[in-house]
Amino acid sequence: MIPAKLVSVVLGGQLLGIDVAQVQDVIRLGAVSPVPLAPRWIAGVMNLRGRIVTAIDLRARFGLSPRQDRAGSMCVVVEHQGEPYGLIVDDVGDVIDVDPEQIEPNPPTLDRRWQQVSDGIVKLDVLMVLASVRAIMDADLAAAA
Repeated sequence: MIPAKLVSVVLGGQLLGIDVAQVQDVIRLGAVSPVPLAPRWIAGVMNLRGRIVTAIDLRARFGLSPRQDRAGSMCVVVEHQGEPYGLIVDDVGDVIDVDPEQIEPNPPTLDRRWQQVSDGIVKLDVLMVLASVRAIMDADLAAAA
């Protein structure tokens, strides 16, 4: 199903869109407790109103350089297979209405990291990648090794 509303987020300069129906919350990144022996892209866990949420560092997940200062980072809370996850992103923008006719297939020149998790692209002022939460969580991303 093609989403009609997307939450826009920025990660490493790339604009991504996440289906608003999958987003439970958007918060400023707070305290994250590390989890020993977890993959490097698991930033740790955090307490969100009494609920333990696994924090995913999407920069590490996609093999991007770490952000120098995490203080301004945002967290998009989504649910995957019944569990809450906080996707740590650089910034969160607006909710954007998208006409399904605006969605196009991935161009062959789209970076492989984005292709692995993209359900297509939307041409706005810049290129927006439609990010699939399922693919982000399930994909065996080459950069996540």
